[in-house]
Amino acid sequence: MQGPEPTPEHRWLQRLLGDWRMEGECPTGPGQPPMSVTATERVRGLGDLWVIAEGATEMPGGGIGHTHMMLGYDPAQGCFLGTFTASMMTHLWIYRGHLDASGTALTLDTEGPDMSTPGRMAPYQDIIGLDAAGNRTLTTRMQGVDGTWQQIIVARYRSAG
Repeated sequence: MQGPEPTPEHRWLQRLLGDWRMEGECPTGPGQPPMSVTATERVRGLGDLWVIAEGATEMPGGGIGHTHMMLGYDPAQGCFLGTFTASMMTHLWIYRGHLDASGTALTLDTEGPDMSTPGRMAPYQDIIGLDAAGNRTLTTRMQGVDGTWQQIIVARYRSAG
């Protein structure tokens, strides 16, 4: 059986392939400086239509946290689809997303636990940016009860290969 041909969106995802080193910051609390985080990530293809990103980061207090992201594009739905989970959380994040008009940023909409209001689910966005030099960023933001977006994580990825 012949599978579907990769689209430009699938080729965009293929640009994520490789080994990466990440440096980033995330908030620690009101009035406190952000916490620095580092990680490594390997992104591999599942054929030409999906990518799987597996990451590892040192956890505060010791141990290694592992992450797993899977992304693809569904032409029938006209959007990117995917999942994200991590060894330090119980929530499975389900993505639906779109590229911006310039083709440099993929915004993945999802829903997850509100970090500031226990028991509340909140809209989130993971925004993956790719520049012409092949570097990438990941910005995670959460929408508060008042409708404003709060930046949670900013991560910069550089090729490790």
